[in-house]
Amino acid sequence: MRKMGKDYYDILGIKRGASEDDIKKAYRKQALRYHPDKNKSPGAEDKFKEIAEAYDVLSDPKKKDIYDRYGEDGLKGGGPSGGGGPGTFSYTFQGDPHAIFEEFFGGRNPFGQFFGGQNGGMDENMDTDDPFARFGMGTAGMGGFPGSFNSNIGGMGGMGGMGGMGRMGGQSVVKKQQDPPVVHDLRVTLEEVLSGCTKKMKISRKRLNPDRRSVRTEDKILEVQIKKGWKEGTKITFPKEGDETPTNIPADVVFVLKDKPHPVFKRDGSDILYTAKISLRDALCGCSIDAPTLEGRTVTVTATDIVQPGMKRRISGEGLPYPKRPDRRGDLIVEYEVKFPERLSQSARDTIAQVLPRS
Repeated sequence: MRKMGKDYYDILGIKRGASEDDIKKAYRKQALRYHPDKNKSPGAEDKFKEIAEAYDVLSDPKKKDIYDRYGEDGLKGGGPSGGGGPGTFSYTFQGDPHAIFEEFFGGRNPFGQFFGGQNGGMDENMDTDDPFARFGMGTAGMGGFPGSFNSNIGGMGGMGGMGGMGRMGGQSVVKKQQDPPVVHDLRVTLEEVLSGCTKKMKISRKRLNPDRRSVRTEDKILEVQIKKGWKEGTKITFPKEGDETPTNIPADVVFVLKDKPHPVFKRDGSDILYTAKISLRDALCGCSIDAPTLEGRTVTVTATDIVQPGMKRRISGEGLPYPKRPDRRGDLIVEYEVKFPERLSQSARDTIAQVLPRS
């Protein structure tokens, strides 16, 4: 093992072989101690950046392994690539130390929220593992909030519960941006709209691990309650069920209702349309048809007069439920389609010519 360049372990104040948890604790302590909003001494900004670089390396297993074996020069100048000997790996710290700090503390800068510039001279001997443990919550520290900080919140980790405050300590709260909605079509049959149903939709999404930095992919079943009579285009929203990363607010997952094509009916709002095909003879002489319903029954519809092409008959209450009044239903509309014969015999032509008027 050869040690060259910066000693990242020394920068964080820990020994080689420190655990992942030790590295996190050390970064929190040192970053809070040298944060420019708190520490106004010369060189604090550079030290703060150096601490962020050390954490960036030691919290990443691959970079840490190369650094442990080859030092800073091996890490930045062409260390091993997967095995022994020089390789193509080359590391350059290009991160924003303030962004790393805010990401570590759940996307918020605790000094910007609670101390601001006016509290930069805070006691250097404060226990930086829990900087609020001995910090009163009176007017000086919290802009008028009385009492003392509740240690049960858990130090800096509990600051997420105060994300709703608009301005604190003279500073604006930094808020994450929510990703745009993720929209999916949800196909339903007319029978499902008639009776209502539950759809189970499986989604795959990313979620943060307990370290709040790395992510995992997981599946989740979302249950969509389809209510009676819901119209096409109805939106069902599941808040914040999209991908989660250290820097975002998960998107809402939105399902948009779409009708599946039906082999018999078409939909018109809460009405359903059925096309009855009848012969020219029946159209002229009158007929009765058995119109189907969504429940599987039939309704007899009789036409005694001449059926004109496109003529409709309305059967009340045999359609879909009204969305806002599911105890009432729309209508079944029977639309006639007259089938003309493809050919006629000469005797049929003669008979029709004698019977039917010219105008």
